[in-house]
Amino acid sequence: MRLGYRLPSIQFLPSYTRQYHHIHRSISDMTTVNKTTHPFDKTQLEALLSRRFFYAPAFEIYGGVAGLYDYGPPGSALQANIISEWRKHFIVEESMLELDTTIMTPSPVFETSGHVARFADWMVKDTKTGDVLRADHLVKNVLSARLADDNEVRLGTQQPVDPAAAKKKKKDKTPPKVALDPAVAKEYEVILAQLDNYSGPELGELCKKYNIRNPDTDNEVGEPQQFNLMFASSIGPTGQHPGFLRPETAQGHFLNFSRLLDFNNGRVPFASAQIGRSFRNEISPRAGLLRVREFTMAEIEHYVDPEDKSHVRFKEVRDVILVLLDRHVQASGRTEVVDMSVGEAVDKGIIANETLGYFMARIYQFLLKIGINRSRLRFRQHMGNEMAHYATDCWDAEIENSTGWTECVGCADRAAYDLTVHSKKTGHPLVVRQYLKEPIVTEKLVGDLNKKLVGKSFKQDAGGLTKHIENLDEPELFKLKEDLSKGNVKIETSEGKTFELSPEFITIEKKTFKQNIREYTPNVIEPSFGLGRILYTLLEHNFWSREQDKERGVLSLPAVVAPTKVLIVPLSSREEFDPIVAEICTSTMVIAHDEVTLTPYAPMTAAKLRRAGVFSRVDDSNVSIGRRYARNDELGTPYGITVDFACEYSTTSFFFPIGKIIPNGMLKQPCKIGLSICLCHDIQRERYHGSENWHDGRGDCGCYGFGRGEHRVA
Repeated sequence: MRLGYRLPSIQFLPSYTRQYHHIHRSISDMTTVNKTTHPFDKTQLEALLSRRFFYAPAFEIYGGVAGLYDYGPPGSALQANIISEWRKHFIVEESMLELDTTIMTPSPVFETSGHVARFADWMVKDTKTGDVLRADHLVKNVLSARLADDNEVRLGTQQPVDPAAAKKKKKDKTPPKVALDPAVAKEYEVILAQLDNYSGPELGELCKKYNIRNPDTDNEVGEPQQFNLMFASSIGPTGQHPGFLRPETAQGHFLNFSRLLDFNNGRVPFASAQIGRSFRNEISPRAGLLRVREFTMAEIEHYVDPEDKSHVRFKEVRDVILVLLDRHVQASGRTEVVDMSVGEAVDKGIIANETLGYFMARIYQFLLKIGINRSRLRFRQHMGNEMAHYATDCWDAEIENSTGWTECVGCADRAAYDLTVHSKKTGHPLVVRQYLKEPIVTEKLVGDLNKKLVGKSFKQDAGGLTKHIENLDEPELFKLKEDLSKGNVKIETSEGKTFELSPEFITIEKKTFKQNIREYTPNVIEPSFGLGRILYTLLEHNFWSREQDKERGVLSLPAVVAPTKVLIVPLSSREEFDPIVAEICTSTMVIAHDEVTLTPYAPMTAAKLRRAGVFSRVDDSNVSIGRRYARNDELGTPYGITVDFACEYSTTSFFFPIGKIIPNGMLKQPCKIGLSICLCHDIQRERYHGSENWHDGRGDCGCYGFGRGEHRVA
């Protein structure tokens, strides 16, 4: 949508012109900023996030609990905006059915789903201190550190020792960095490439073979043991109804399948979606938001006919290029990735089916939209031993951050596992009944018992025999028929009872059946998003320091997810600016309800800036305006409106980017666009919803050069 207006020339007061003469910049100067001058500094980012209260350890004044975090105002707003975009990108775009199911779950549900028996990680204990470590993470961290040390030694990039710290180093028990034998280094690389495929006992063997110890104490570790990750609880005062806090939202979808199917008028395919809290009792949560014990998930369960896993919209994403790391490459001990279109990957069988490929492409598009760096995003296929007990195929969207490649989204083909096991356990058929346009005629071998003779001969045991015969499949019936042709046959039921049958007890023959209804259990494709991990990697990918001042950090968050969209900043604390600030926040928004243009003419709609869906914040503190800009650089605020001296006379305010989302860099002082207050609302709304960008706005509204008192239409 283009903004259909041009501003008249703006008159500047002499005092205004003199004051801003020194910050005049041409638009071309915006390309001079280098965001990669300084290497990423995780300590600096974490200090910023703590100082601006994006998040903080929960119960901090009580000492805190590992793996539990509270989000502050900017962190909560950032998460809410990510969720809002997720809901629009998936639920609205795909017409999904949204759910909100309970967190507390009765134990029988997870016993049936397999979580009680198999939802576990392998842990090892320090043999002296008893400290608990996750086995696969221990192996990964120790071997990765050894490879890093080897690389430093060989390249000669070890940092010189500070003489002042030499005495402290003497007491340091950390072994010196050494070069590895090339063959050993290669073994380490192969192990790391295949790490997710190792079982618990195999991880224990690796610890012994390569002398892997607790890095904090240098003590040996014991044999790996399984640890179930679910938080156990009880429902009710008697303690007779055990339960668990859910480790995923998925089971709530499956148990409501029949109601969802009915709501969708019995049609398949369809998808349900849910955003909510989940809990996992992580063994050693030591990586901030990347490994926590309570977190927000967004999960989709897409139900599809097992005989037709095509997707009606697959052609829309067929040419999307993904970075893929398949299981065969990993099994060979390598980590080389390949760029391949979704269509080609499905055609070659690398991605199992169209529906799985469609959602992988949509996941990719969503992550790029909210600000993930495409060069640090890949899809890795799970290997056999790594696969969850319910999955037949699974790809993880992994995002690279300061800790390495981190799984942020899983996209699994769960087949019919969950619906099948819950159906068997409860006796409630979680199936689809499809009415056929043309009936299917089939022949089937059937065993008919002589019920009168069976009842007379076996009396109270007749029911068990009847049930046993009904459960025989066609090969078993064929064998029974052959055996009966030779004489009497002894049959043992699952209850351990034995019956001797003669040919007159049962007739086995083929019968013709006409099927008008096809009954099947749908398969499930499940994209599952860990929003905390996505949020943290998003912050890392969009953090940088100014070229001239390394200590001044900037968060370049995309406007669609930024906690605050617009900063309203008076040039000074003069009282005459107050009514102008109030007018910006509460003025009449002018919109033409036209699909092509917006004009500053009727119809008039009364609305506040925030009512227009734009969250704004006024910063009228007494610090310098430069410091206020810098403060909002740290908060990730993408746009601002400056109330200056010209506003007193022309009711004109100025729209500018603070420096985070200008594609080609930023200025020490921002380039400004002049526009009338009544149009600020329209432009801000268009910008942060993504339908306009900085260059479009500059062309529509015009720029002016400070110090010359001139207005230019770019």
